[in-house]
Amino acid sequence: MQQMLLTPPITFLVLLAFIWLIALWCAKLSIKHGTTKERVSEAYSCGEEFSGHMIQPDYSQFFPFAFFFTILHVVALIIATVPAETIETFVMAIIYLAVALICMVTLLKKGN
Repeated sequence: MQQMLLTPPITFLVLLAFIWLIALWCAKLSIKHGTTKERVSEAYSCGEEFSGHMIQPDYSQFFPFAFFFTILHVVALIIATVPAETIETFVMAIIYLAVALICMVTLLKKGN
């Protein structure tokens, strides 16, 4: 009996029922419980009425930093997983690191 309860379908159904009960309980605690349907479909912005204007953020400074961190994380992943058993793989890692450094310098100079 205990082995049957630990099978994936039974465990899934038990957890699904548990999460469904938690969702019902949380629905009763939510602020929108009991509101009319007209109010539910309205836009909500931090307690302010939505007047139709949209702020257009400027991402021109964001993208160079995003590319910077992406390149750094990929380089760290590649360098950390390169096997150090042979000199050829070590040389390839150094070349990869040099190319990444050139990319970083180019990205930073282009951003300024």
